[in-house]
Amino acid sequence: MEKNLKRWNETSQMHAKSKEYDLVGFIKGRNSLSSIELKALGNVSGKTLLHLQCQFGMDTLSWARLGAQVTGVDFSDVAIDLANSINEKLKLPAKFICTNIYDLPKVLDEQFDVVFTSYGVLTWLPNIKKWAEIVSKYLKPSGMFLIAEIHPFTGVFDDEHPSELVYKYPYFHKKTPMHFKSEYTYTDSEKLVENVDMYEWQHSFSDILDSLINAGLTILQVKEYPYTCFQQFPFSKKCEDGFWRIEDNKYEIPLMFSIKATKK
Repeated sequence: MEKNLKRWNETSQMHAKSKEYDLVGFIKGRNSLSSIELKALGNVSGKTLLHLQCQFGMDTLSWARLGAQVTGVDFSDVAIDLANSINEKLKLPAKFICTNIYDLPKVLDEQFDVVFTSYGVLTWLPNIKKWAEIVSKYLKPSGMFLIAEIHPFTGVFDDEHPSELVYKYPYFHKKTPMHFKSEYTYTDSEKLVENVDMYEWQHSFSDILDSLINAGLTILQVKEYPYTCFQQFPFSKKCEDGFWRIEDNKYEIPLMFSIKATKK
């Protein structure tokens, strides 16, 4: 996780300058949230919202623009500094905390109407059980939890194969993380990354659901989607709605999912 932190500290700055994130457009008023989470959570005006693994806070601040009182959490100090600098311009009701989410109870002691997390978050976490316990700890009774995420099933495939899905990685969780090296990040940046090491943990769909149930949450809704939020495979295509789909519907597989849950 120390290696991952070094990489995220470096790439957060690159992401903030990229066309994909369009930070300039966001500061001018663009909402960065997708239709999935907007529809799932509905009106958040007047609600308190905790955003776990918020990176540099564009989605967090988008919820604030919709009327929520938001708190964003991320382990990257560079990302949190960026989030604070963005909000210095926007003056929205938001605060940001730099911590590994497993250590969040050491620095935050309150509960929220909404706990939210999304897109590329779970693979960076070694312990899904403790993650779900954190979610439950910070959710008020009758509050709403929402995760929108890349489907773990897609993680078994070689994401660099140019023309077809090819099995490459295990589906089920292992304590030892998968180790990758990459000089590139997922945005349009042409600058090479110096911190090339990445460590990721796979969590099956049942692991994710069971962890939330065992942490005391009641599952209200589970959805799977045949599209995703980035070009996960070289042969996927961006559509007019902004989502990426596999060309010609060659493979009918789930690419993303969402889970909505509450706590009694």
